Amino acid sequence: MPIFEKPPLETLTTAQERWTPVYLEHGRLEVDDSSVKWIGADRTVVRIPVATVSALMLGPGTTVTHAAMKACADCNTPVCWVGEQGMRFYSFGVAPTHDNARARHQAAVHASLARRTEVARRMFKMRFGDEVEVESQTIEALRGLEGRRVKALYAEMGAEYGVTWKGRNYNPEKWQLADHINRAVSAANASLYALTTAVVCAMGYLPQLGFIHAAGTLPFVFDIADIYKPETTLVAAFHTLGINPKADEKDVLVRLKAKIEERRILFRLPRDIEKLLAFEKPPARRNAPRLKGREKP
Repeated sequence: MPIFEKPPLETLTTAQERWTPVYLEHGRLEVDDSSVKWIGADRTVVRIPVATVSALMLGPGTTVTHAAMKACADCNTPVCWVGEQGMRFYSFGVAPTHDNARARHQAAVHASLARRTEVARRMFKMRFGDEVEVESQTIEALRGLEGRRVKALYAEMGAEYGVTWKGRNYNPEKWQLADHINRAVSAANASLYALTTAVVCAMGYLPQLGFIHAAGTLPFVFDIADIYKPETTLVAAFHTLGINPKADEKDVLVRLKAKIEERRILFRLPRDIEKLLAFEKPPARRNAPRLKGREKP
């Protein structure tokens, strides 16, 4: 196997300090000369500093060697398999986080109805700000308010950027039948989901344990990603089509990348996740005193 020297744990870059994800398609990812290399179908060769990127997103026409996957795992860098230009998320490679403390903590919080409800309220608080008093509302009521808020947000952005908005309506199986703005929003959301999944997995949390969402395989990812949509995916989609009504999904993703960097999403994501799941540890229970009495022979 080609040699890739595993970096010491203390030298690895933290999630919030890493670069944005790198998207690759039509080529081969391998290890050569003690580094991870990308060899494109057009014969371009690029060395990839896998220890400093937040994730590698592999699109159509890619192959990856065992040595390259091991190198990514050694650097705690998730690898995601996605659709063209990141518009669909198919799978991810599990990255080692050196312990399961965060997964156990998330599972413990999720198992407690009171704490699970509190996390959901915190998530809604990040969405609503001071507009809604979340403590006085039930979770079902907050879900309804969130739905109305998002609908109003779509209409407001359509008016602001001069984009005709007829409602959220598209079928993934009949992609080309959707209008331009629905395709733009869907493409941007899919990329944000991929990025959020990469961060969640890199930190050692469980994508499957959601607090607002429950269905599917990535409910926790949807919980987190939805917080950032108004300032990233929706702005990118509506702004791009406001400038060019016939812009394609690639144009939207270029603007989305700029918005993610501008809003420092990669820096904020890990901190926000830990803040949402933060609870004081209960006091340690003392061992019950032994009852005095005659010992059995």
